[in-house]
Amino acid sequence: MTDRPEELKARAERAFARSTARSTDPAPGDYHGPVHPDELAKMERAMLSLPRITREIFLAVRLDGYSYDHIAEVTGLSQRQVARRMRTAIRRLGRYRRGGERPEWQLWFHKHFPRWFR
Repeated sequence: MTDRPEELKARAERAFARSTARSTDPAPGDYHGPVHPDELAKMERAMLSLPRITREIFLAVRLDGYSYDHIAEVTGLSQRQVARRMRTAIRRLGRYRRGGERPEWQLWFHKHFPRWFR
């Protein structure tokens, strides 16, 4: 597991290239490579915004293919904590990719039940 931005960038680029290769939609703009540089920079910022342990768990599962059991054993966390960190990472990365917007149902819920979030 790493804290070096260049290694993180390389891992993220490989993962993003794999995920976009599965997509049938062409990339917007004139860039025809596997990953648009702007999109890669955006995802790199999103990855670096995650807490270190959350980022490492996300990368270990998604890029390295480790199971929650293995990660829990290596980190000393429970499987439930590993799953919770993965859920947090996926939510935050998705929100970052959407431009910081929360899903419509969350906006509605926060509007109608504000005292729950103080």
